[in-house]
Amino acid sequence: MRTQKFHKTECGVDFLINILPSEEIKEGYLKKETYDTDYLEIIFFKKGSGHIILNHNKITIKDNSIIFISPFQKREWNLNPDGLDFIVLVFQEDFLNDFFSDKLFTYRLLYFYQLAYPLYMQLDKPLVERYYSLLAEIKLELIKTRTDSVHIIRSLIYYLLQKLNREYAEKHHLAIEKNQHNDAFQFKQLIEAHIKEKQRINDYTELLNINRIALNKAVKEQFNVTASHLLKQRLLVAIKDYLIHSNLTVGEIAFQLNFSEPNHLMRFFKTQTGITTTDFLNEYQNGSNT
Repeated sequence: MRTQKFHKTECGVDFLINILPSEEIKEGYLKKETYDTDYLEIIFFKKGSGHIILNHNKITIKDNSIIFISPFQKREWNLNPDGLDFIVLVFQEDFLNDFFSDKLFTYRLLYFYQLAYPLYMQLDKPLVERYYSLLAEIKLELIKTRTDSVHIIRSLIYYLLQKLNREYAEKHHLAIEKNQHNDAFQFKQLIEAHIKEKQRINDYTELLNINRIALNKAVKEQFNVTASHLLKQRLLVAIKDYLIHSNLTVGEIAFQLNFSEPNHLMRFFKTQTGITTTDFLNEYQNGSNT
C-alpha cells in the first residue's frame, strides 16, 4: 500500500503547509486505491458526491461537508467527478506544533486522532464559502510572501483551526473548555507513537512519569473515557488496519503488535467487537462494516 509523502511546492516560504484546489489535484482523489499519507488533511467540499472509506467506515460526501484525516489513516475515495469542487488544507504535524510553540496542539483539536466520533461534519453553505475565502487568503500569502506573511499565516491558520474545532464540538456535543489536562493529551500522543509495541497502561505511566490513578483521572476528565478504554480503542484500529490492508496472518499480526500469542489477540478482538477476526473480514469484504 502506498504512503503519500508531503512535498514542498512552489510556495515562497519554507512552511510544511499548502492549500490545494480541486482543479489541480482532483485526479488523485478520483483514483480508487487505498493509501495513507504522512501529513494531516482537511478537505472542504463546496460541491461533491460519493463516499470515502476512512477508519474502516463509509462516509458519504455531500455539498458543504468537511473531512478530517490524520497521518497514516487508511483511506479510499469513491467520488463522482461531475461538478466536483473542493479545496484541501495539508500540513505536517510539526508545522502546527512548532508554529504555535505547543507540541500537543494537534491533539487538542477534537477532529484529529479522533476515535469515538465521526471524522466529518456538514456546515451551512455561507460558512463553507467563508472558509474558502480564508484558505484563498492563506494561499496568497504562501505564494506572494512578504516580511509579515509568517504572522498573517499564523493568525489565519489558528483562527481557521479553532473555528473548525468549535463547529466540530457543537456538531457532536463535545466540550472544548476542558483543555487543561496535558497528561491526557500526552497520553494520546504517546499512544499514536507506540501502539505497536506498548499495549499496557503501565507502559505509558512510566513514559509520563505519573501513576495510574493520576493518568486515568486526567483522561477521564478530558475525554470522558478511561485511559484503558482509549488505549483499547486505538489498538483495535491498529488490528483492523492490519487485517484489511496487509496480507499478514493473525499470528503475524499478533507478533507485529507484541501480543504473546495469536489467541490473545483473537480473544481481545472478539471481546471488543463481539465478532471474530474472520467474521470481521467477511463482513468488511461484503460491505457490512461500511
